[in-house]
Amino acid sequence: MEQDSDPPVLGTSDLGPRPIHHRYGDPVDLVWTETAAALGMRVVRSDAVFASWDGVDTLTLATPAGFDPDDSIAQLVLHEICHGLVEGPEGWSKADWGLENTDERDLVREHACHRLQAALTGAHGLRSFFAVTTLYRPYYDALPDDPLASGEDPAIALAQAAMIRARAPEIWAPLQRALEATAAVARAVAPFARPPSLWRTAVSGPPCS
Repeated sequence: MEQDSDPPVLGTSDLGPRPIHHRYGDPVDLVWTETAAALGMRVVRSDAVFASWDGVDTLTLATPAGFDPDDSIAQLVLHEICHGLVEGPEGWSKADWGLENTDERDLVREHACHRLQAALTGAHGLRSFFAVTTLYRPYYDALPDDPLASGEDPAIALAQAAMIRARAPEIWAPLQRALEATAAVARAVAPFARPPSLWRTAVSGPPCS
């Protein structure tokens, strides 16, 4: 009686190409690219820039190779939305919101963007998670619990006006859905994250007023 032989071991090459029907995407990236789309912004990736708005409908972000370890699509999309809200309707029709980033002529407007970003995210416990990652980070980190409270900083009035624009229903609803979804993901992921994971910073600290 012949002894049964072991079945052949088949490698991937023996089976032919595998049909792929789905593609994995980072859940928070999906949330914010779709939120951008809801606000009329198409997100594309390129090695040519870090972040650039074309004044029409396209927000170009760096490819992963151009990101620092604490950069994310979510943070950059929100940051650019905040720039647009600070600059108002006229700014949305200008390349890079009409701002100049090669010098400090628009520094107050950059600071206003930071204040708005901190106010929006702080209400969901995501202020550190969405912190700016540029050389202006010290300004962001030094903001008070309520970054829109009255004070002498000229950026405050600009940020307060931007928050009024943000509360327009067609903007507020998608923004709040995105922030709530991000907070939900953070609550699920944070217990599994080890230092120095950015998720360790999420859903922590007192909310901003």
